[in-house]
Amino acid sequence: MSGADDKADVVRVLAGDVSAFTEIVRRWQGPLVTLAYRFCRDRGRAEEMAQEAFLRAYRGLAQWRGEGAFSTWLFALATNLYCTELRRIPARAVPLELITEPRDAHRHDAAYEQADTERVVRRAVLALPAKYREALILFYFHDMDVAAASASLNIPEGTVKARLARGRDILRKKLAPRLFAPMVRKEA
Repeated sequence: MSGADDKADVVRVLAGDVSAFTEIVRRWQGPLVTLAYRFCRDRGRAEEMAQEAFLRAYRGLAQWRGEGAFSTWLFALATNLYCTELRRIPARAVPLELITEPRDAHRHDAAYEQADTERVVRRAVLALPAKYREALILFYFHDMDVAAASASLNIPEGTVKARLARGRDILRKKLAPRLFAPMVRKEA
């Protein structure tokens, strides 16, 4: 994915070649759907949200000044849309108290236990308040650094760091008893 390709396609679209936007969609569709899925955990809804993000990007393409990477602008637009959409119609959240432990704590199949642990953690992240959930999803699940997450959420980097720390703290307190209880032995 080349920044030069993005810039060239944007110039073509703004000059009237609407078909050039197809290349932008082709290049960024997978990442935007993946980002949306990490917010809502529903493939159909993620595709709809990504489609809306592309529609808004097309309509607002002239607002991209070309100073930063097109992808940063596009992801910020998409993140804002996804956050707004999830506030309007929240993803079905499961309260942390209802998250079950891995099914069989005595099973020694590492892949099974890892998958179960990841599932529990993802559900716990989705149950967090939106401001912590959004920062954690961008940073951990979408591999953005603090600066990119800050740009996507349109908040200062210090706020992103604080939300990451607070979100991790909440998760640590809620998940530690569930995930590590089988490993702790009580002394006789």
